[in-house]
Amino acid sequence: MSATADTSPAPSAAVITEPLPDLQLQLLIQLLDEDPRSSLPLTLTHPGGILHGDVIGHEQWKAEWARSLRQVEGEGANLLAEFPETVDQGVRELRAEEDETGARLPRWIHLRDVTLVSGAAAPVSLPLWRGRLSDVSGWALGRPQ
Repeated sequence: MSATADTSPAPSAAVITEPLPDLQLQLLIQLLDEDPRSSLPLTLTHPGGILHGDVIGHEQWKAEWARSLRQVEGEGANLLAEFPETVDQGVRELRAEEDETGARLPRWIHLRDVTLVSGAAAPVSLPLWRGRLSDVSGWALGRPQ
């Protein structure tokens, strides 16, 4: 009988990487979150194309989401109107259980009165939009003219 040495590489731990959001954009959004009435015109580039609209804070986005759904008839609309607040409550509870201290930087961006321009397709207008900050590859103050 001959002994053979195992020459296969040792298993390595999986490494999960995520794109990092732009720190200046995160701080800008955090500043907008402090005043629920504030907004700022912004143009973003992301995998879907170019997006422009008014960046708003998370609380303002939740309020406008709920207001738009309350105009829709049906029982499901009322349930969906409360959805963002229900999710936020769950996140607050998880964070309390994890006993995290210190403020977290935002990971999401919210826009109002949005136009999405993607390739040769006609621009798409949306009342509200929410996206991951890590998907934003570039941004500029203002809207295209």
